[in-house]
Amino acid sequence: MPIERTLVLLKPDAVRRGLIGELISRFERAGLKIVAMKMVWATPQQAERFYPSSEEWFKSAGSKLLRAYQELGVDPKSRLGTDDPVELGKYIKKKLIEYMTSGPIVAMVLEGNRAVEVVRKLVGPTAPHSAPPGTIRGDYSIDSPDLAAEEGRVVFNLVHASDSREEAAREISFWFKPEEIYSY
Repeated sequence: MPIERTLVLLKPDAVRRGLIGELISRFERAGLKIVAMKMVWATPQQAERFYPSSEEWFKSAGSKLLRAYQELGVDPKSRLGTDDPVELGKYIKKKLIEYMTSGPIVAMVLEGNRAVEVVRKLVGPTAPHSAPPGTIRGDYSIDSPDLAAEEGRVVFNLVHASDSREEAAREISFWFKPEEIYSY
């Protein structure tokens, strides 16, 4: 079925910068319908449960950080005390929890034809410096991996978007009860 639902989180940096309306309008102009939306201030426990804790996720996230540090010429062992991908993945999760609990977020369920794919294209690549103009991160993100590494935090990239239908279903049920999602 091409009509699907996906989760979008406008992260604390998007809320702080007053971009809520602008970002929502980008999704609506693309033909996506908002079928659920709320503003929440996530607790550390919620953020901990939202992000996966599997060895596979830690290794994947840590490997991405290793590649980014390699591109930047940064030695992860001297900066973070390890170059083990799993340990780095755990570090990333800790920093994500700090980031996602630093202010309110806007959680939305968007519905439309191939919604997961459309939202991912609108949002752009995770690393803002790789996001082309015309994408949300390319047009509005003012952060970079090297600055984030220098400051010991994750990249502020404005938006979280589910990366698959399966992940969207899991994430939607995390933030919304079935009766909070509407059809119209």
